[in-house]
Amino acid sequence: MTRGRGTRRSAALAVALGLGLSGSLVAGPAGAEEKRGPSVRWDACPEDVAAEAAPVVLECGTVPVPKDYADPEGGRIELMISRLASTDPDKRRGTLMLNPGGPGGSGLSQPAFLANRGIPAEVLDTYDVIGMDTRGIGRSAPVSCGFTPEGPYFANIPPYAVDDAAVTARAKVVKEAAEQCAQRDKDGVLPHLTTANTARDLDRIRAALGEEKTSFLGYSYGTALGAAYASMFPERSDRIVLDSIIGDTHLDRDGIRRYALGMEQTFPDFARWAAARHDSHGLGRTPAEVRRTYFTLAERLDEEPVDGFDGGLLRQLTFGFLFKEVQYGRLAQLWQTLKSGGDAKALTATAGRSGPADQPGRPGGRWDGAADAPPSIDNQLSVFLAVTCNDVKWPTSVDTYRKGVAEDRARYPMFGAASANILPCAYWPYAPAEEPVAIDDDGPRDILLVQNLRDVPTPHVGGKLLRQKFADRSRLVSVDDSGHGVYVYGDNPCALNTTTRYLVDGKMPRKDTFCPAG
Repeated sequence: MTRGRGTRRSAALAVALGLGLSGSLVAGPAGAEEKRGPSVRWDACPEDVAAEAAPVVLECGTVPVPKDYADPEGGRIELMISRLASTDPDKRRGTLMLNPGGPGGSGLSQPAFLANRGIPAEVLDTYDVIGMDTRGIGRSAPVSCGFTPEGPYFANIPPYAVDDAAVTARAKVVKEAAEQCAQRDKDGVLPHLTTANTARDLDRIRAALGEEKTSFLGYSYGTALGAAYASMFPERSDRIVLDSIIGDTHLDRDGIRRYALGMEQTFPDFARWAAARHDSHGLGRTPAEVRRTYFTLAERLDEEPVDGFDGGLLRQLTFGFLFKEVQYGRLAQLWQTLKSGGDAKALTATAGRSGPADQPGRPGGRWDGAADAPPSIDNQLSVFLAVTCNDVKWPTSVDTYRKGVAEDRARYPMFGAASANILPCAYWPYAPAEEPVAIDDDGPRDILLVQNLRDVPTPHVGGKLLRQKFADRSRLVSVDDSGHGVYVYGDNPCALNTTTRYLVDGKMPRKDTFCPAG
């Protein structure tokens, strides 16, 4: 049983790391926030960052920021940033800051990842591309709740709750997780991990780089950070691209519950793919049959787990492998193994690899959890909880979550009883220091929203919500595609060209744009 439980947890870790604010701290005028200080001193990046970036060579440096912006003289933390510098002074416009999402994703190697993935050379000529570990992550004052794969809390996406008793049992686990985080917060950093503070950090980094404005490209949770920055510092925002959109400046309970909507909308793409390959995988000759296979397998594993592999894990892995079509083959392989009653070793080999390449909040990031590759799994889990729980007050009644699970189990039967389940935020020991950042629609038209029609953790409705909130400051590019991550991560020519034109030439679409399947 111990070995089976380890298999279940190692596979779930790859899927469920995540993804994905009161008045005295609200940003004031530009001059009030400006802290020039010393410029960044660039040097070689840490060895693991350099290895992950290869063959691209990045530079790294640090920027000091207040631990607590309400008490700016009360202590500082160091943030590590990276740079892929423009080599064309005639074309260089400024800086393009990146965020891969999470919250909890390391972004130090992201400039190289995008370059290696084929981001247009014009973008690299136009900007110094800036990656970073945001506060609490990796090499930027990392936090730790002490989570381990063997412990009771090993994933931020809740497990599927088959009934009310499962929610009650989960409540005990997440209460202990919240208490564990508080007990290990020796340096007092944890309560200051918020989207608003990270947006303030972005502005300190901008100033340290000597720039009057900065552009920004954020994915998944990075869209919440970018929306917060553009709202808090509209006069400092240049060209903002938000890709795979949460729908606000923070990830709240509604945002996580939308994971289930995204799975329902995306699953038909896999079902059609699998039905067309029934002779190879045997999962169903029609999309409807493939959907029935999912429920049959999940319910069977609920009743009789295989070597620790239960229905909840099947649902989590299916959720994760729907992020990109390139992963459909591995998902079909997993189902086929389960359907045929394959032995435990084959099951472990199929399900226990490093996991889907594209996950909530960190498209294309590293998922092997290697000890020499900050941030650690514990670090990612801890940051996700800190930011998510600190940003907004969460319901504290277990009955609220029981009711939500029952509603979403009926409304979204594939995954609703997972994404509506209780999180440690219900017992979080720190009250939000301020209200969530309010969207500011009174500013320049500088926010390009890019969103696939079918996206598991950030369904299309998130783009529509943010478009409505930013009003005429924004334009929405809706892409007839499936998957998490559009610009560079996807392969739609219309979306690529529209986003590149905006970043390079500042050409914002005159109206919302629909990009047909490429």
